[in-house]
Formats: sequence, structure tokens, C-alpha cells
Amino acid sequence: MTPKRHWSSRTKGWLRILAFCAACVPASIARAPAGVVRPGIDVLLSDSIHLVRGKAVGLVSNQAGVDAAGVSDVERLLQARVRLIALFSAEHGFRGSADPGAAVPFTTDSATGLPIYSLYGATRAPTDSMLEGIDVLLVDLPDVGARYFTYLSTTIDVMRSAARRHLPVLVLDRPNPIGGLVQGNVLDSAFRSYVGPLAMPMRPGMTLGELARLAKADLTLATELRVVPVQGWHRSQTLRETGLPFLRPSPNLKDPESLFHYAGTCLFEATALSVGRGTDAPYSQIGAPWLDPDRVIAALPTKSLPGVRFAPVRFTPVAPADGKYPGVEVRGIRLELTDERRYDPTRTAVTLLATIRRLFPDSLGFRAAGFDRLAGGPAIREAVLAGTNPFAIADSWRAARAQWLRHRQFALLYR
Repeated sequence: MTPKRHWSSRTKGWLRILAFCAACVPASIARAPAGVVRPGIDVLLSDSIHLVRGKAVGLVSNQAGVDAAGVSDVERLLQARVRLIALFSAEHGFRGSADPGAAVPFTTDSATGLPIYSLYGATRAPTDSMLEGIDVLLVDLPDVGARYFTYLSTTIDVMRSAARRHLPVLVLDRPNPIGGLVQGNVLDSAFRSYVGPLAMPMRPGMTLGELARLAKADLTLATELRVVPVQGWHRSQTLRETGLPFLRPSPNLKDPESLFHYAGTCLFEATALSVGRGTDAPYSQIGAPWLDPDRVIAALPTKSLPGVRFAPVRFTPVAPADGKYPGVEVRGIRLELTDERRYDPTRTAVTLLATIRRLFPDSLGFRAAGFDRLAGGPAIREAVLAGTNPFAIADSWRAARAQWLRHRQFALLYR
């Protein structure tokens, strides 16, 4: 049953508390000092408040939607007297705690009494009833810099629904947490999916706001789209270099390093190897009971894979996070980031796939449909099965990637 939208007594009480406390908010929270990186929520409320003043606002975000000081978007918007009337959540829910792929139910925010409409459950796009009474939609989702993550697809679905009702969409932009390097193959348009909505590389090197601009053009969306940009960010900067807080975008991306590895190791989701969900280092390690990590590491051309170090490890995946070997100790390989600017997780992942396939030809266990969906087509899987040199596989991506780099220019907002 769809929750009723009204200002509950709890909400009114919350607003009175915020009003009382607003004068006590330190300047470092209300507005970050000049010269530092400021995410879109800070820019909106300090420089562009007219975009939401006097309007009924819906917010698409989660627990990682915070300002430069780590204060939540909800709190900041209410402090600024913005009339926030509905919240929307993507995969993992508004608190970011739901397991990957798990349906998220509708609920109510206990702090404010606002409805939280799930866009990863019974529906993946806002319905007309959810959007009733809303004048503008804000999107502040912490994208992770990899094609497979679903927050761009949620943003696209929000844009489509907003266009249907002639509602403007404001994307409150954030830095790409793994920087602006562009790596990996370009998705074949015939394999567009929820984990690959655009023909773009595995690591596109763009922000969510830029990708929304690209999607508006590539998918011919009629959305009235505006991106509130990050202030002070340069494309070469990673999250670690911005000074902004890191909050987990999902339960299995636990630290900034995992985001780098995820851009490559996510491919192993559709093989017989675990990516370590439910352990202390998901996506930073891969393993299986049958794997001989010392043998694989010895066979890797490590000198041609800069920026990463490999080490044997044992770990025990945890149910229900891991659906392959829950509760079973596996032998694995731990990936350790040594140089953010030289590391290519996509090339590294394909090299691992090819090496494991060569050493354990009957064990890699591609799930063809799932792998091709993640990989953006069958080319990588077919090349690995054919025994193609992994560096030749990676080199074959260059022409399409160069063409895409030219195509994306109109959507870029940062140097």
C-alpha cells in the first residue's frame, strides 16, 4: 500500500528541532571553505537554492548522499527550509544495507515520517502516484565509476518518469571516486541491460551527472535535466584526493580501494569463482576451493600489470551475500592496489580470467548469459575460451574506446 504523503506531527517536530539548531550549525558544515571540493548538495544550497525554493521536492538518494562534512542531504535540505515531501531509494535501499539484487520494500523514514519509495523492488521507476505533488526531483546517488553499478540505470528510469510528468530533474553531482581514467571494452548496444544501460566502457571515467547528460542524448530522453556540478574537482582526482568522506555505496564495497578492483573483478560474478562477498575484502579478492593461487600468481605477467600486487589468501564467503561457497574456506588471490594512476582493473581482470582458464580449463565455469551481460557482449568470453592472449584482448578494445571518447565530449563538465 502506497504511504500517504503529508506532514506528520513527527515531521513537524523534526523541522522545529532543525530550525532551532540551524543557527548552531558550524560554517564548515553549512558551507565548505573556499578552495576545497564541494559536492552538488553543497553547491545547490549555497549557490543555487533558487532551483528548489518554494517547490515540493522528491529526493533520490541513500545513506551516502551527504555534504562535504558528512551531513546527510535530508538534514541539509530540511535545515535550508526546502519542502522535501518524498524520498526514493535505489538498489541497497535508503540506508544502503540491502544485499545486492535483493528487492527493497516501500517504507517510511523513522526520523522524518517521509515515505521512502523503493525503485528496486516492485517497480524500478517512479510511478505517477509516487510523483503526485512533486515539483522537482533531486538525484544524489554515489556512483562508483564502473559500468556494472545500477545507479545510472535508476537515474535513467527517474528521468523517463519525470519526462512523462514534465518534472525537472536536478542531479547533485559527485566526483568519480576512482578518477577520470577510461578503461575496458565498450558495451555492444545489443547487450544493454540494467547493469549496462549505455554503450560505454567498463570504466567510463565520468561522473553520474555527466553520464545522465550522455544518457539524455543517447537514449533520446525528453527530460528537463540540470546537473548541479561539483565545485573544485578535476577529473584526474580520486576520492582519496578530494578530502570528501567515503561512505559505502553498497554493503560489499567497503573502502575506496574496493571500488578500483570492482571495475574489473565484478566480471568474476558470472564465473565459478567467489569475489569474497560477506568477507573483509569483497571484490578485492577472488577464490574457489579448487584454485591454486600460488600457481596462478606465478603464471601471471605481473610486470605488465602495473599498479597492483597479488598475494595468496584464504577466505570464507558468507551466506547469503555469497551464493557460491557460503561457509566454505576457499583458496584465493588478494589484489592489493599500489598505484591508482597506473592500475588498469579491466586489463588485470581479463588477464586473471585467461590465466585461470589456461591452468584450470574445466573449472572457470562461465555463466554465459550473465557474463555477457556484465562484459557488454560475448567477445571477452569467447576470446578467453579460444585461448587468446589477454593483452591482445585488451588491445582490441582501443578503436571503439577512442570513438566513444570523441562521442562523449559534449557531456563532459570537468577538465
